[in-house]
Amino acid sequence: MIWLGEEIEFPPHELATEEGILALGGDLSVKRLLFAYKNGIFPWFNEDEPIVWYSPPERMILYPEELRVSKSMMQVLRKKNYGITVNKAFEEVIQNCKNIYRKGQEGTWITDEMKQAYINLHKQGYAKSIEVWSNDELVGGLYGVDLQNGVFCGESMFSKKSNMSKIAFIFLSDKCGYDVIDCQVYNDHLVSLGAREIPREEFLEMLM
Repeated sequence: MIWLGEEIEFPPHELATEEGILALGGDLSVKRLLFAYKNGIFPWFNEDEPIVWYSPPERMILYPEELRVSKSMMQVLRKKNYGITVNKAFEEVIQNCKNIYRKGQEGTWITDEMKQAYINLHKQGYAKSIEVWSNDELVGGLYGVDLQNGVFCGESMFSKKSNMSKIAFIFLSDKCGYDVIDCQVYNDHLVSLGAREIPREEFLEMLM
């Protein structure tokens, strides 16, 4: 396994393992994170582990025009008993993504170091949040990296009430003008919304 040094570089994608692990180590500086995302690479690791960088052979993506909204979800959207904002509460969103209970998952991969890294990206204008509100309570949302080239790299989302993360995702897909939303790895929930896997090489071409 290749360990990164201080220089901002990554090995060729072809050297990634079957699971998509490309390299270990390095840091989560704004410069390195932007370089990684612009080259189809993202970090994903647990507390007390080195930073693990991924470039999976199959990439989960959503073309906004392929978004699928169920009839029951359409009824939720029509009620409009919620409010949506953009970048109003980024730090609250990432904290909720960090703390929210997820069935079958022990702990969180959003470490304190990871949280601060994306806050730093947000302050530089590259990380974005969508918030869903019920009155003045934050009840759902998502955050990710805006590469400012038509690609949004989703990182995490949360719901405190049923369907609130779906509302945020649908708003992101339908109202924010992206050409493609990177969902990184396979997820049944995202498949139900229209996401699908494409070969890594095809995704990398989108980033050029």
